[in-house]
Amino acid sequence: MSRSEPLPVDPIAEAKRQWTAHGWADAASGMSAVTSIIRAQQLMLARIDAALKPFRLSFARYEMLRLLGFTRAGRMPMASAIARLQVHPTSVTNTVDRLVRDGLVEREPHPGDGRAAMLVLTPAGRDLVERATDALNAKVFADPGLSGDDTVELVRILARFRKDAGDFAEPRPLPDPL
Repeated sequence: MSRSEPLPVDPIAEAKRQWTAHGWADAASGMSAVTSIIRAQQLMLARIDAALKPFRLSFARYEMLRLLGFTRAGRMPMASAIARLQVHPTSVTNTVDRLVRDGLVEREPHPGDGRAAMLVLTPAGRDLVERATDALNAKVFADPGLSGDDTVELVRILARFRKDAGDFAEPRPLPDPL
């Protein structure tokens, strides 16, 4: 939630002070880091939600459309979308259901697996995701609220954290193009 006026004190710094005063000094820095990341996520999501509101898209719906828009043919198996978005299959199914209802995505039978579905971006979905991407780039991503150097360093730190947590493996070198 955004405030009209800044608070007179940083509540996370105050929480760290309280943590230390209550005998939890060994956990105070970690609590501050975790709480700061969660608060930063709230601030970023508020900006994203504001940029996507005119398009009647949630960030989850946008991500699905953008993922499909990045593919050559605007299509991919549902299982691939679930893996790439790193969310629970039920969440992806609910997101896709809404996109299908709105005519932005279609489900087609998978050509090689009768039990699986292919997700297909419609022309309306492609148009919407391109316009929404332009808005996000202009209102959020081009200026995330950090300097360029801080942005690069933050991404490095969080990538290392994510990798150490098992979020992804070290990428293998790509083969040379034919």
